[in-house]
Amino acid sequence: MTRVSCRFALIPTFILCSPAPLAADSIVLRWNQVTLQAIRNTRAAPTIAARALAVVHTCAYDAWAAYDSVAVGTRLGDGLRRPPVEHTQANTEQAISFAFNRCLVDLFPTQAALFHSLMIGLGYDPSDGSMNTNSPSGIGNVTATAVLTIRHIDGSNQLGDLSPGAYSDYTGYTPVNGPDTVLDPNRWQPVRIFNGTEFIVPKFVTPHWGKVVPFAYAASSNTRPMPPPSYPHGLYHAQANQLLHFSATLTDRQKMISEFWSDGPGSETPPGHWNLLAQVVARRDGHSLDQDVRMFFALNNALMDASIAVWECKRSYDYVRPITAIRFLNKGKPVRAWGGPYQGTKLIDGGDWIPYQPATFITPPFAEYVSGHSTFSASSATIFQLFTGSDSFHASVTLPAGSSRIEAGSTPAAPVTLSWLTFSEAAEEAGLSRRYGGIHFEDGDLHGRVLGKAIGVRVWDKALTYFNGTTSP
Repeated sequence: MTRVSCRFALIPTFILCSPAPLAADSIVLRWNQVTLQAIRNTRAAPTIAARALAVVHTCAYDAWAAYDSVAVGTRLGDGLRRPPVEHTQANTEQAISFAFNRCLVDLFPTQAALFHSLMIGLGYDPSDGSMNTNSPSGIGNVTATAVLTIRHIDGSNQLGDLSPGAYSDYTGYTPVNGPDTVLDPNRWQPVRIFNGTEFIVPKFVTPHWGKVVPFAYAASSNTRPMPPPSYPHGLYHAQANQLLHFSATLTDRQKMISEFWSDGPGSETPPGHWNLLAQVVARRDGHSLDQDVRMFFALNNALMDASIAVWECKRSYDYVRPITAIRFLNKGKPVRAWGGPYQGTKLIDGGDWIPYQPATFITPPFAEYVSGHSTFSASSATIFQLFTGSDSFHASVTLPAGSSRIEAGSTPAAPVTLSWLTFSEAAEEAGLSRRYGGIHFEDGDLHGRVLGKAIGVRVWDKALTYFNGTTSP
């Protein structure tokens, strides 16, 4: 199989895999690209990004289904099926575009100009609010409205009607530990960071997310991964020591693996990163419009369900991050570790340990267990395997010398090429990257991978029932 190499543009806050747009790109890829840009522009959290991608691609799928002879929509079934004579590429693209536009304006109202610009560029009137289902624009608007109506009450608190502020917590979560005190070394601790302007203490991001209605995978105590090791168990010490070893022996390759998959604030986030890789798959395989609609629908519903299951687990265990555990275990003790940008490995006080992360975002503001990266990645790899019928990926990227965001100009000393023969390899590297970066423990990574695979299979099985027309809304 031909190896696919992405063109990676280095952006100050993230590394973006962005193959140059091709004339053969489907309308789905065009809309996926602007959705990812809206996520970057609004600095959406991974949970919110995953849901947004699922909702918008579900709206597009439901609009597309009206022009397919077999598939049924998720909300209105086959009730909008158009006569075969209307099953044209032009009608389908128009319906899909109106669905995307209506949904995206609802999800990202401050980015309306971005979406309207694409509509106008495609030759459509973004102000056309027709609900006449005899027209493609009406099909798009009606299907998007139906999906949004149910998603507005899905537990995400998008509208801020469960507590003030869009996506705000309505469950009353309060951390056990404070930024300067560790009352329980097994629990999450908010960490004080300097954001470039001032010191802040970020709150736990979307602690209510486990209550969001999933597409297919019901997260609960019955599906939740087994508990992580608790202090003073030996495994608690062992996983902390493993990360100290990684920190002290980081190679340029490991640093760039950590950075490539990091997807922090201002990026497309981990769910968006897998959408970028989906664009690579679509171009590699020369997808038709129909194929892109189905693949992005399945992929993003898996990513949304992964976000729900992961956050249900994170909130239930409220587990400690490495930065807290390592400092707690080693305060006042000399340890060998990465000493900070451009400082290499040196002896430091264990109470001052920092992960290999940007100074303005040294650890994510939510509990450790399980790893979102690992779960998002395993669920995505599973969808790609099932959709393409193979685990074969054969993609690579070369990261230029000095392209690090953390040690700009010096790391890596020479170009580093990351390559993945399979989707599984890419997913495994994404999970491991968080251990290199000092963000996750081994248990959080490995159990996240298992959870992600289970989610991918469950979502794919349900998606097939819509594709095959064997389900009802």
